[in-house]
Amino acid sequence: MFIALSRGIEERLIEEARKSGASVEELIVEILSKALNKPLDPEERVEIHLKLAEKYFREAEELLIKKDYVQASEKAWSAAAQIVKALAAKDGKELRSHASLWEYVDELAEKLHDIEIRHLWGRANNLHQNFYENWMPPRDVAIAIEDVKKFIEKLKKLL
Repeated sequence: MFIALSRGIEERLIEEARKSGASVEELIVEILSKALNKPLDPEERVEIHLKLAEKYFREAEELLIKKDYVQASEKAWSAAAQIVKALAAKDGKELRSHASLWEYVDELAEKLHDIEIRHLWGRANNLHQNFYENWMPPRDVAIAIEDVKKFIEKLKKLL
């Protein structure tokens, strides 16, 4: 689906998304949910976050092919964040900050006694940092994106 927005509306959405800790897509769904008086149940939240995780990961792979390592890094991190949000939504939780994402992953890794979850989440966060600092060599970006793929697959099994 394509939605045409004026520049002013788009800028306001981006600003509000940043303030709220949500993606623009998440914010649009929230606004529509309220406007249509259709609250989202946990299953719908899981579905939205899962779709966003898959979308962002596809975009990361496309950007990697185009050798846009900085943007690929951020899309892969966004995919990892969305799969964490999907799992949290299944538990009836809504995560809106980096700290809440880290806390949830920490609790999950502890509960499952799975250190790999921590390592893979750390790799996703290396990519997020790379978006701002652009210090990772291209080969390492590609390897880290594969690690994010493994992270997504691992967490999908828990949905």
